[in-house]
Amino acid sequence: LEEAAFQLQQIFRIDISIALNILGTESMRAGHCRVAFTCFKLAADRGYSKAQFNVGLCYEHGRGTEKDLEKAGFYYCQAASSRHPMAQYRYARYLLQHGPGSPWHRQHKAVALLEQAAEAGITEAQAYLGVFYMRGLQPQEKRGLKYLLQAANSGDAQSRFHVGVCYEQGLGVQRDLAEALRHYRQSAAMGNRQARDRLRA
Repeated sequence: LEEAAFQLQQIFRIDISIALNILGTESMRAGHCRVAFTCFKLAADRGYSKAQFNVGLCYEHGRGTEKDLEKAGFYYCQAASSRHPMAQYRYARYLLQHGPGSPWHRQHKAVALLEQAAEAGITEAQAYLGVFYMRGLQPQEKRGLKYLLQAANSGDAQSRFHVGVCYEQGLGVQRDLAEALRHYRQSAAMGNRQARDRLRA
């Protein structure tokens, strides 16, 4: 009986959190940012990762509350620890730009989170890692190209442009101007100005 009561409490707690998060989302869409933030915060403090991510967004952009990057990082961290992919990406960016601790430790943790987010299909994480591995202190061009291709195949025009650069310059792949042109054309067709300029050149 105790176990059944505990399970019911868990279900009720989760259902309330989901309902609060939905109410927060609808309030945000209607332009009621303060109400939305309150709903997200109540659900987040009950441990609901989607709401924790939403609270992080509110603090990062100052929606419904004061802008506070440290609090945004805290809530992204909580959501990321529950394997929320977009929170992993946002928390990794926070660590690289504002996080505490040594630069090496921050970078190591951030890259691990970015890789998890990229594997979960977050295009922004794939694109970020692609550029990161291409331009790092010790470039890993093949690895960078792998992530750029993932992002490009998910529809990211900028990553498609970078793939073209890789083929034009032979970064992580054998130099192939025809293949570079193909990627530049695809990127330009998606509206990328750099790709259009490159095609003209």
